[in-house]
Amino acid sequence: MGTKRLLFLCSRNRLRSPTAEAIFARDGIETDSAGLSPDAEVILSDEQIEWADLILVMETSHRVRLNRDYGRHLKGKRIVVLGIPDRYDFMEPALVSLLEVRCARHVT
Repeated sequence: MGTKRLLFLCSRNRLRSPTAEAIFARDGIETDSAGLSPDAEVILSDEQIEWADLILVMETSHRVRLNRDYGRHLKGKRIVVLGIPDRYDFMEPALVSLLEVRCARHVT
């Protein structure tokens, strides 16, 4: 298999998803991130969904919003809920550790 493309989503694309994008970018893995809120740094686009092999959302509420707002673009897409709450800073060691554990089986 070629390069794996992972798309990480949270609410505002300021802390959790940019951290995940940064720590999983490596040989054989391309990463991107976006937010689902109207005030997100990078608002999720249809093109990002199309690009992704796997979409990883931080919370169940993100999965619900993704299905509601982008459902027509999700056919055949695999979506994983990581269960990571919004209580960490960008690149905070506890967040990095949690992402590594929760994503391990999805990024190899």
